[in-house]
Amino acid sequence: MQLALGLLIPFAGTTLGSAMVFFMRGEMNKKLEKMLLGFASGVMVAASVWSLLIPAIDMAQEQGGIAWVPAAIGFLGGMAFLLVLDSLIPHLHLESAHPEGLESNLKKTTMLVLAVTLHNIPEGMSVGVTFAGALYGQTSITMAGAFALALGIAIQNFPEGAIISMPLRGEGVPRLRSFVYGALSGVVEPIGAAVTILLASRIVPALPYLLAFAAGAMIYVVVEELIPEAQTGEHSNIGTIGVAVGFVIMMILDVALG
Repeated sequence: MQLALGLLIPFAGTTLGSAMVFFMRGEMNKKLEKMLLGFASGVMVAASVWSLLIPAIDMAQEQGGIAWVPAAIGFLGGMAFLLVLDSLIPHLHLESAHPEGLESNLKKTTMLVLAVTLHNIPEGMSVGVTFAGALYGQTSITMAGAFALALGIAIQNFPEGAIISMPLRGEGVPRLRSFVYGALSGVVEPIGAAVTILLASRIVPALPYLLAFAAGAMIYVVVEELIPEAQTGEHSNIGTIGVAVGFVIMMILDVALG
């Protein structure tokens, strides 16, 4: 029960954020959007360092290997994995007129949802692998630390949910359908987390690699998508402030609860 709750916390954040489409009229304010994108970036960077890479290095040391090897290999593997997905899955980013990935006949709204779904995959993996580390007692990660990461991801998922549902509404999609699309973009997180836990249970010695893999995947999303979107156009400093706030909040959560 405790594990199921932990895996669903990030999805709850996305769902609540998507529900903002019922309370906000018109398009989201551009300054607010930049702040939220920056905030999500800061949370993901801090989570990658404190919740994933540092535990990966600590665990490798405990196993008697070269501490930085699993972290380096896993991190680059995660970056490569997202690069492949980014190149194959048809998706459309906010403020972009041209879709990425393989050519398709998908609707614009579908590709907007796929763009958010794509970067929810590493978030689900990161939550799953931290819970796996806490469950199998093979890392310095505690159950409280795993919940701290899940809570941090949920906090940054709240603005992400709004960022996907509000533009859909702006495209003329009905409010209820915009909410459903926004919420569905987060379904991949608990699914990805559960799959990661199942895989980790079979290859416990590989946990340092999996931790770093999730970190690499999240950093790819931050560098490739979130920060560029937060820095386009005017008032880019607002996105930078969002990064600082998100980073500090996630760092505090991890150190205080982990």
